[in-house]
Amino acid sequence: MITLLAGIQNLSKTMKRRKFTGMIATGLGTLAIVSPVHAAPTTLKKIKKPARLKRGDKVGLITPGSYIGEEGFQEAINNIESLGLKVELGKHVRAKRGYTAGTDEERLSDLHTMFSREDISAIWCARGGYGCSRLLPNIDYKLIQKNPKLLIGYSDITALLNAIFEQTGLVGIHGPVGASKQTDYTLKHFQSIVMNPENQFTIKLSQANQEEEDPLFKPFVIRPGRAEGDLVGGNLSLLAAMAGTDYQPKVKGRLVFIEDVGEKPYRVDRMLTQLRQAYALDEAAGLALGIFAGCEADEDDDSLSLRECLEDRLGGLGIPVMYGFSFGHISNQCSLPVGVKAIMDTTAQTITLMESAVE
Repeated sequence: MITLLAGIQNLSKTMKRRKFTGMIATGLGTLAIVSPVHAAPTTLKKIKKPARLKRGDKVGLITPGSYIGEEGFQEAINNIESLGLKVELGKHVRAKRGYTAGTDEERLSDLHTMFSREDISAIWCARGGYGCSRLLPNIDYKLIQKNPKLLIGYSDITALLNAIFEQTGLVGIHGPVGASKQTDYTLKHFQSIVMNPENQFTIKLSQANQEEEDPLFKPFVIRPGRAEGDLVGGNLSLLAAMAGTDYQPKVKGRLVFIEDVGEKPYRVDRMLTQLRQAYALDEAAGLALGIFAGCEADEDDDSLSLRECLEDRLGGLGIPVMYGFSFGHISNQCSLPVGVKAIMDTTAQTITLMESAVE
């Protein structure tokens, strides 16, 4: 009987706490409507910023995802060396096993080796492809936490960048892979963020992208506003694949950036629906969408257009959303540091980094 009474008292206390919490949440929701900026909550995680890259630094080149052909491999080496950096090849960088660059053990070994070596200043992924998400459960996150350094890449590298940030607080660079085309726009943004950092840096849209005839390169606002939060995100397919795992990035109060390539609108719809249900996107500060190259429906498809799909899935979240920022599987792409505080302004069509990404 005593146990039963105690249980009833505890239940009563729990109900009161929930009622009180609900009242607070309602009040905060009202304040959020008044505020001109969708702001992120204070984070308790200690962010770790890697050292900036300098001419003469040694960079480890690895292939944690798919195999890279000879032409792309040489392009990656040339691109890195053109920045005045030295290239150190991963032991298994040229390995091949079907659609991955060697076994999981080989690719993981190269990642761990480059983080552990004191003479390596940064780790640059030669390409993306497929395979990075397979490594996540076996990564030595304590090793990385003790040896923070730059990890650079995009596409499939999305899995590594976000998992490492969530597990260690280490800022990574969602930017060109080693074999990416080095346009003036790409180089300017990479160097301004990684090699010659500023305390505040504004990323504007690429003029060359806006001059493209392809309608997918044209920016548009889905829901206007200003959003502030720590940057997380990357490739939509990888974010969807990480949903429900221990490695998916937290989006509450954060500025989430998303891009993809070669996916029909119905597939984009499916993945965004998954993100809405697994990530609670309406709790994000805002969404910055890159250029979804090759993601339009064919003329004879019974399909929504890409724009209709994005507006349908993201227009009712109640947060600022804009499409067409200069990142994705495109030539002129900016670099976005995962974990750094930024502000998206849909009127100015800018993303402003509010702090440097490196020390």
